[in-house]
Amino acid sequence: MTIRLPDFKGGLRAYEPRAEPLALTPGAPLASRTVFSAAHVVADPYADTSPDAPAAVDWDATLAFRRHLWSHGLGVAEAMDTAQRGMGLDWAGAAELIRRSAAEAKAVGGRIACGVGTDQIAAGSLGEVRAAYEEQLAVVEESGAQAILMASRALCAAASGPEDYLEVYGHLLRQAGEPVVLHWLGPMFDPALEGYWGSSDLDTATDTFLEVIAAHPDKVDGIKVSLLDAAREIDIRRRLPQGVRCYTGDDFNYPELIAGDEKGFSHALLGIFDPLGPLAAEAVRVLDTGDVAGFRELLDPTVELSRHLFQTPTRFYKTGVVFLAWLAGHQSHFTMVGGLQSARSLPHFARAYELADGLGLFPDPKLAEERMRNLLALYGVAQ
Repeated sequence: MTIRLPDFKGGLRAYEPRAEPLALTPGAPLASRTVFSAAHVVADPYADTSPDAPAAVDWDATLAFRRHLWSHGLGVAEAMDTAQRGMGLDWAGAAELIRRSAAEAKAVGGRIACGVGTDQIAAGSLGEVRAAYEEQLAVVEESGAQAILMASRALCAAASGPEDYLEVYGHLLRQAGEPVVLHWLGPMFDPALEGYWGSSDLDTATDTFLEVIAAHPDKVDGIKVSLLDAAREIDIRRRLPQGVRCYTGDDFNYPELIAGDEKGFSHALLGIFDPLGPLAAEAVRVLDTGDVAGFRELLDPTVELSRHLFQTPTRFYKTGVVFLAWLAGHQSHFTMVGGLQSARSLPHFARAYELADGLGLFPDPKLAEERMRNLLALYGVAQ
């Protein structure tokens, strides 16, 4: 049977859903690359709340999704922007998420790294920004998780130039108990981060970023670059001190960046690996055998879906991620903290469904089709 999906011109088109999913089974941890999936949170659909109220989280479903990722050999990047940090999930909710997920990781032997930011303050002096970072770093380290030092809106607002970034990050790295991941999140993901590292000129910003790392190479496990600029990531990757990893955060160009070249490769810490988790893990297992062509054959076809989910305004990619989790049966509803389920259009959802179904991502294609039909009916689209 076909399903009628809205297009981007105000019409309907016929689509025939896939009959069988791609056969993907859980497996051992990956060998040739370190791969984290940034994971979304599942909202509590029965909570009487509002978009600007503290997030109401369904903890059972949220932790179950993390167990799903771990079962496929992936690491979990927790409390990152994929989990709606700063877009529905406040610091109190993030701290609870970190504690619960870290305990779950310990129980099942899963790898976890957690976001450290300053979102408990809206703005402040450099001293207040440092203190906010320190508070969050303590929570993550006490949980037993690896720390990811995320970009800070408050630091971006308070800093007068590159020297302030060097001072704040240097202070944090000196006191970190274990090597951390530094995260450079571009303004396409968060407009409030324009001019991060003290300059809107990316060459100047890159130099400052690398200066921070060069001063503390023993305290930096790696960097996550989320600029959607493959050439710049490769340049940064080649300039890193020996032993410091590059984790691609490029949701547009990840297959070639992970595959690498004769001078090196990127590991991965990606939001798109939330819906692609099992397929991404299978692709990296192929890469583990040295079969780069086979890896690309599996992962290259997923880029069209990723580019669709991360299209402008990129920061709303979380809506598509949660939508696909609902269709895939990882949660019973399509509700998001902060009411963010309204951030994308029906044609956007329809195309996301079509692309994901075509890839065989839904473990139960019939369930996905039924839920897509229910959404279409809610919008008044007759079948």
